[in-house]
Amino acid sequence: MIDALPRKTSAQRLRAGHILADLKARYPDAHCELNWSAPHELLIATILSAQCTDVSVNRATPALFAAFPTPHAFARATALEIEPYVRSIGLFRNKAKAIHASCCLLVEQFGGEVPRTMDELLLLRGVARKTANVVLSNCFDSHVGVVVDTHVDRLAHRFALTNATTPMAIERDLMALFPQPEWGLLSHLLIFHGRRACKARGGDCAHDAICQKYCSQARSKAKTPTAPKALSAAKKSRAPIVKKVARKSAPRR
Repeated sequence: MIDALPRKTSAQRLRAGHILADLKARYPDAHCELNWSAPHELLIATILSAQCTDVSVNRATPALFAAFPTPHAFARATALEIEPYVRSIGLFRNKAKAIHASCCLLVEQFGGEVPRTMDELLLLRGVARKTANVVLSNCFDSHVGVVVDTHVDRLAHRFALTNATTPMAIERDLMALFPQPEWGLLSHLLIFHGRRACKARGGDCAHDAICQKYCSQARSKAKTPTAPKALSAAKKSRAPIVKKVARKSAPRR
């Protein structure tokens, strides 16, 4: 069970509502970008996505799901037999073991079906709250938390939605600020914006309308154009001194 959520002011929740509305308007089709057609496929794809891009996972999973179409098929195989299909993905050996162990548990304890509660999902190897939230929200429309990945973490801080330093604390801040029915969509919206505009490096925050309103990164970048002028003025003011020092020191060379 998650602890009681932190208190938020009405002004904080109002601002969060504006952010949500602006993101909805920008990304009306925001969705999970992992490819899947059954709950166990999304579970496996999300396990594979740890420290890896969705694009890389989506390249690997068609052949993987064709070779092992059901949790029973994964359970009947071995981790070594799964490995060749996920070799292109980072940490593939550990992930193959996690997939095999999780599917074995699905078969043994849940009749081959993906469970629909957080506590049950957390019993599976390779599954933490992030993965469980992805599965519950997208497969079963059950919003018991907010997915906190690297993009959600970054934007939650840049948009001043949290000062927390752990995924669990960040998640609790977001849950306190936004209505529960929006928790699943919220993560998709933040991830979409994080991938397309408010990037970790090389983003367009200074020119993006949403970032200009809410993002600390945009405000810091907006100040940088004045820096070259100030530096130039400083160099001019120091120029005579540099010349005098150079003239005095010349005979010593």
